[in-house]
Amino acid sequence: MNWGVLLFPGSNCAEDCFHAVDKILEKPVKYLWHKDTDLGDVDAIIIPGGFSYGDHLRPGAIAHLSPAMTAVKEFAASGGLVICICNGFQILTESRMLPGSLLQNRELKFLCQDQSLKVDNADTPFTSEYASGDVVVFPIAHNEGNYYAAPDTIAEMEANGQILFRYCSPEGEVSDKTNPNGSINSIAGIINRTGNVVGMMPHPERSADSVLGLSDGKGVFVSMLKHLEAKHG
Repeated sequence: MNWGVLLFPGSNCAEDCFHAVDKILEKPVKYLWHKDTDLGDVDAIIIPGGFSYGDHLRPGAIAHLSPAMTAVKEFAASGGLVICICNGFQILTESRMLPGSLLQNRELKFLCQDQSLKVDNADTPFTSEYASGDVVVFPIAHNEGNYYAAPDTIAEMEANGQILFRYCSPEGEVSDKTNPNGSINSIAGIINRTGNVVGMMPHPERSADSVLGLSDGKGVFVSMLKHLEAKHG
């Protein structure tokens, strides 16, 4: 099972994602460059967080025009697993691979903290290691993490089970007061209609190794691995 971590100028979470695959899953992983038009033999792609192109214009606005993103779209269209974290999520909404937009946090401040999340849908290749309703803790670190989409889009996503994670309290309460950035319906992570592309603002790679004090994020990567193993036998 070969994994790829896509690098843009300004990516700063790629090493964490690489570590999660290389050291936690113990699977082959390589870096992919934003100018690559051929991603090679990969079974899963991670687009990490950071500040691609210095967030010029707005987060993800330039990165989504990179040559590699054409290849990522083709990979996803063929059924390949793609997970996009923080700035990666912003890049995917800019590319229209996922609906909606990431706006500035409602308090207009950068947020950096450990955050409780409720697992909303555990029946996906990215969340099968959890149970729906589980509360997990992943770090967040963003300034534009306030997810928004039109009401009809949100209603469709809710009906289709496309919400994977919601911001919550440590006890699992989902409300405006437990929502750190103002995201509509407390949305922290979503999946596309076909179930193979995920965008999320929290960082599972920063909570995948017990040496960091948090290990809940490991479940995301293990879920992906088990899906790939089942797919490829």
